[in-house]
Amino acid sequence: MPVKRIDIDQFLSLAASHPILDVRSPGEYQHAHIPGAISFPLFTDEERKIVGTTYKQQSREEAIKIGLDFFGPTMKEKIIAAEKILSSFYKTENPRSKTLLVHCWRGGMRSAAIAWLLDLYGFTVYTLAGGYKRYRNWVLEQVGKPYSLRVVGGYTGSGKTELLQALAAAGQPVIDLEKIASHKGSAFGSIGLPKQPGQEQFENLLAQSLHSLLETFSGVNQESRSPENTLPIWIEDE
Repeated sequence: MPVKRIDIDQFLSLAASHPILDVRSPGEYQHAHIPGAISFPLFTDEERKIVGTTYKQQSREEAIKIGLDFFGPTMKEKIIAAEKILSSFYKTENPRSKTLLVHCWRGGMRSAAIAWLLDLYGFTVYTLAGGYKRYRNWVLEQVGKPYSLRVVGGYTGSGKTELLQALAAAGQPVIDLEKIASHKGSAFGSIGLPKQPGQEQFENLLAQSLHSLLETFSGVNQESRSPENTLPIWIEDE
């Protein structure tokens, strides 16, 4: 099956059941990434810098040649790494699915190179049209929608987080901003939370949470084409 280029909605729909490979450099991934995506860099940060400089100062052709010098010796290990990712994702050494989702920054040569290699080996590969840049536009679209919010207020230590947890357990749509932000500022907050995300990654996590709620509760008002207008979402006032 040839590599298929798909839009953001199709990509995120498939991501519910298939691993995402982020082929940008480690530094780009660390700054922010699609939640759940796995870092699978085509180039190191230094290699990316060299290729980019060559592209600007010499030519596209010279940049591609240098990129191939970096990429060529790593092709076998990338195939092996992809197999391990599938085994880990499906928790079996022989996963039935061989499907992988791939993206880079703009949906250009980096994702095309990795997709070509994986497809050649026999994986089913989908790439994201527009890459991570398109995903970021999608994020801004999600957080910019006119949601109907229900704010839980109260003093620090008054049990706001516990109330949100109870609402979620009762089947109510809840966004836990403290959890998304891995907030450690409150003396009464949860401990042992992961590293706090930067602003861009926080936006990514928030957008995915909002989108998931709309998908889950889309039947609340079947007549509404904009469930974000009618679905009451509970949040905590920090």
